[in-house]
Amino acid sequence: MNDNKQESTVTRWRLILGQEAEASLAGYGEGGQLHLTEEEMIMDSALAAIYDETGGGSSSGNSPGGRGKGAGTGHAALHLSKWLGDVRSYFPEDVVSIIQSDAMERRGWKQLLFEPELLAAVKPDIQLVGTLLSLKGKIPEKTKDTARMLVKALVDDLVKLLETDIRRAVTGALNKRQHSPLPSLSGLDWKLTIQRNLKHYNQERRKIIPERFYYFDRARRSKEWTVIVDIDQSGSMASSIIWASVIGSIFASIPALNTRVVVFDTEVVDLTEQCANDPVDMLFGIQLGGGTDIHKSVKYCEQFIEEPKKTLFIIVSDLYENGNQAGLVRRMRELRESGVRTMTLLALSDEGKPSYDERLAGQLSRDGTPCFACTPALLPVLVEGALKGQDLGGLAKRLGAS
Repeated sequence: MNDNKQESTVTRWRLILGQEAEASLAGYGEGGQLHLTEEEMIMDSALAAIYDETGGGSSSGNSPGGRGKGAGTGHAALHLSKWLGDVRSYFPEDVVSIIQSDAMERRGWKQLLFEPELLAAVKPDIQLVGTLLSLKGKIPEKTKDTARMLVKALVDDLVKLLETDIRRAVTGALNKRQHSPLPSLSGLDWKLTIQRNLKHYNQERRKIIPERFYYFDRARRSKEWTVIVDIDQSGSMASSIIWASVIGSIFASIPALNTRVVVFDTEVVDLTEQCANDPVDMLFGIQLGGGTDIHKSVKYCEQFIEEPKKTLFIIVSDLYENGNQAGLVRRMRELRESGVRTMTLLALSDEGKPSYDERLAGQLSRDGTPCFACTPALLPVLVEGALKGQDLGGLAKRLGAS
């Protein structure tokens, strides 16, 4: 192995395993010793503050570099501020998110969210914002503006990530239902044009000579479809809630859709207005907690279904129903039979396979409401498939949704 490459590999293992592994790894270093650069020593110190169980940061609530003071007070706050700066300066963005999350879970540093100076230094990510929303009732007044800016930064990033694909999926599904006499190369329906002109195939030229071209109608029709997003706001759904709220706000911005966004636990709250105006307001209107009554929420949402065959109903829930399970199954079956396109997202996140009520999911699936978890990146394709009347269960399997 190349000496520089070996040295780099040994150094990486030293940073991963911590100071206790230094003696074991030293023999693999240059001259039988392991040397960390100044930058690597800063990285090592930042990691040790979270992961070294024998170091000074091992007690819950302690700040980097010492025991006894909470993260949001006095000298400890200065240490924590420096630690946050080091983490963001020397680690990749995806690693920063993991370290921040571990700081709160392993060290109990939720005080990160209570001081505006510290909160401003935190990198916004899904898990951190979920924690922030669950603690929002405890956040002091002086920190609320900073907390809102952090949530807004994340929401803006997620909108940028998804908006183009969702708009393309919706307009692609709805605008290709009617044809137009107005010629447009971008709107040319190649499939229909070829099918209708096969009889004009020229043997000598070995080409189809079209007699007529067919074009999609690109005119935008207002409120052509109703989309209802019904979101479980129990604590276990935190990441999914954030993604679903952002996606609901994108739906609300599309003229062709009449969008309703509802959240529920044991009670039902309609957040359509907040979602359309500002998804950050909507997120701060959500109360992460326990208890679930999906049946009550579905019953509430039924009043907004005017044309069943032009309604897409999306439930975002792990289906741990504490309400009327038999009533829920019956209502969902009746919605399907009336023509409503229905789907249940057991999770909407980039995380692993979710925990959910398999029995209830199986019953709903047998009745025609496919239940699966998917990443946000896959949702635009699934929405397009739903609006086009495709088999969502089969489509979800082909896309790899679980």
